[in-house]
Amino acid sequence: MTGEEPLRPQSLMLTFLGDQVLGRDVCVYSGSVIDVFARAGVGEQATRSTLARMAGRGLLRRQREGRRVYFGLTGRSEAVLRDGERRIWETGAVNRRWDGSWTLLGFSLPESWQRQRHDLRSRLTWSGFGPLFNGLWIAPGAVEVSALVAELGLTAHVKVFRAHADAGMDIGRMIEETWELSDLAGSYAGFVRRWHPWEDELPDPGDALVLRLRLQTEWLQIVRRDPRLPVEHLPGDWPAEQAEKTFRVVHERLSPLAREASERLLDLVPARPQA
Repeated sequence: MTGEEPLRPQSLMLTFLGDQVLGRDVCVYSGSVIDVFARAGVGEQATRSTLARMAGRGLLRRQREGRRVYFGLTGRSEAVLRDGERRIWETGAVNRRWDGSWTLLGFSLPESWQRQRHDLRSRLTWSGFGPLFNGLWIAPGAVEVSALVAELGLTAHVKVFRAHADAGMDIGRMIEETWELSDLAGSYAGFVRRWHPWEDELPDPGDALVLRLRLQTEWLQIVRRDPRLPVEHLPGDWPAEQAEKTFRVVHERLSPLAREASERLLDLVPARPQA
């Protein structure tokens, strides 16, 4: 495909595991993973390194069967994959069910805490917040952040409120001033350009599994960056709805061939209970 987005091997790996291992209580042979990733343009060494790093970080566990090494999920990786699954299939890209509420988070950190400030801002951005003012961030709806704040050790420095805007508040303008939406809109539009042709075409059977792997990985990367702002306050030509339609249509078209390919290519074994 022209204009393909570069995708990190770990992002592809998480999609692969969510698609082929999550919810099945199985482990997958490392050689099978290497074969599939080679078809996606990822070399053997990069695939092996990704598996090793993820195992070292507690995202994968090894299971030996004779001379072969199989990889399965841990509780940590299952939680990550379940979150991605919800984000794709339940939450979606278009927020039509906003209840009018906002989560406001205020923080005050010592000037010397530059690392803590950077970590907090990064995690807030990931959770859909934008900077309303310096030290005051806002997100649509009810966002649970107590675990995030506690993990960073900042509970004593953060205050969280639920709020509604006054009747005269220009929410559309506030959104434009708080969130940088042009890059996100460009990502959605680029996704449609790359994948729309596959709404009417079918790939060679051998390519379907890799195409679906790339499709899901790219889509999840986009929707994870989306703060899911209320659609009624976004520009009228906001491209998320068309992009989501393209994703679902192409995914449905690729899935039968992708399932056939996975049955042919993957060596799976039952996951043994961990000691």
